[in-house]
Amino acid sequence: MTETATTERRTTPGGSERPLTEAYDTALLDLDGVVYAGPNAIDHAADSLAVARTAGMRLAYVTNNASRPPRVVAAHLTELGVPAEPADVINSAQAAARVVAEKVPAGSKVLVVGGLGLEEALAERGLVAVRTLAEEPLAVVQGFDASVGWTHLAEAAYAVRGGLPWVASNTDLTVPTARGIAPGNGTLVAAVRAASGVDPEVAGKPLPPMHRETVLRTGAKRPLVVGDRLDTDIEGAFNGGVDSLLVFTGVTTAADLLAAPVEHRPTYLAEDLRGLLVPHPAVTEQPGGGFGCGGWVVVARDGVLGLDGAGADRWDGLRALCAAAWTALDADGVPADGRKALAELGF
Repeated sequence: MTETATTERRTTPGGSERPLTEAYDTALLDLDGVVYAGPNAIDHAADSLAVARTAGMRLAYVTNNASRPPRVVAAHLTELGVPAEPADVINSAQAAARVVAEKVPAGSKVLVVGGLGLEEALAERGLVAVRTLAEEPLAVVQGFDASVGWTHLAEAAYAVRGGLPWVASNTDLTVPTARGIAPGNGTLVAAVRAASGVDPEVAGKPLPPMHRETVLRTGAKRPLVVGDRLDTDIEGAFNGGVDSLLVFTGVTTAADLLAAPVEHRPTYLAEDLRGLLVPHPAVTEQPGGGFGCGGWVVVARDGVLGLDGAGADRWDGLRALCAAAWTALDADGVPADGRKALAELGF
């Protein structure tokens, strides 16, 4: 048994006889909901990443959050016990700045709706950040920052209605914080869209500009995307044709995963970043029907998923549930009911 590539097999989670730190040369790690939540490290993150680094895996931090420049993010990671350099951090501000730079002449002014992360990313591309339409910008770039308010959104709407090209770092509707789930850049983008009647060009995950930026900056040969969101991290890996690991320390629930369409199905799944350090058991089709993993057997009957076996690790049970649910979804176009089986596994 070898590693199962995401792009080759979509109806079941993949398996790997080797720890993922050996199977892949670079981990492309999301930050919010994976490494930290707000100011605090997520349980097991720092220790797991230290072991991965010692094993020879390169760690790159790829985030849709455009509010802080890489040097600030790297300093925060280091404070949390995850040593990082600015070059280890790739964010959607950098991807957005590259997109803008391809639209306007060098040295152009760009209206910024966001924080210091966008300003420094624009400067890296030889562009000048401004804050008002009166300063005659040639484009608008928008990214998440907690300081963004009505005045900033209104200025962007005026500029976009006036015909300036508009690039959004990402359209994530939510962002995890230490207190829970909060509105993300997508909610702020929606306000400008509603006022202007225009859709932005989006640079961040899951779209190609972010994948391009990541590849250019890391030079990864066998990358593994690690994230907590199906619609950004996992879909971004799918769009880039690379494998992915979903962790359940952020916004995705087990129920969400069972109903995932093809582009939202990860190669691997784990409770947290400890999943990088271990082999992942394969899911197998059972002779009598259904799917098995680690002693668990799951069968779909009349649209309902049932557990016919028992194992020691509930995550193996979830792997088998995914295989049965995804197969049923692909065949019938309707998600199978896995609520009872999930409850029996403790999800």
